[in-house]
Amino acid sequence: MATTLNADTSTGGFIATGDASGDLGLQADGTTLATLSGSKVLFEAGIGEEYVAVTSSSNATTVDLDAATNFSHTLTENTTFTFSNPVASGRASSFTLKIVQDASASGFTVTWPGATDWPGGTAPTLTATANAVDQFVFYTHDAGTTWYGFVAGQDMG
Repeated sequence: MATTLNADTSTGGFIATGDASGDLGLQADGTTLATLSGSKVLFEAGIGEEYVAVTSSSNATTVDLDAATNFSHTLTENTTFTFSNPVASGRASSFTLKIVQDASASGFTVTWPGATDWPGGTAPTLTATANAVDQFVFYTHDAGTTWYGFVAGQDMG
């Protein structure tokens, strides 16, 4: 039996069915993009992901994992982040977040979700200089009950 990739309307994703091996996607020239091998998807080339700029309104910013897994936010005010729509417990969700200070070096601050667990138990201090870039990575495996936060780099701009 061949492997078939079907749209899953409940998740907006796809479900592979069949003999647990075979092509999952083909380019127009017939080149295989990905194959299913047992329970693993094997990609034949690089993976491109959505990159979304999020904005704040009334000191609040939402990072919606239904929209992307890579985000940027240029601070225009102090803001409180909310992380929404991770996958269910037993699966992992992760994303990157690039935070940029404004050009005036206003030193805007961020409040992270209470469920964020940072190394050493202390959230990092953002770089406060003009146009400074701080890069973060977040990971959860329990549907967002705990988000593990990591500094990937600071004062990069």
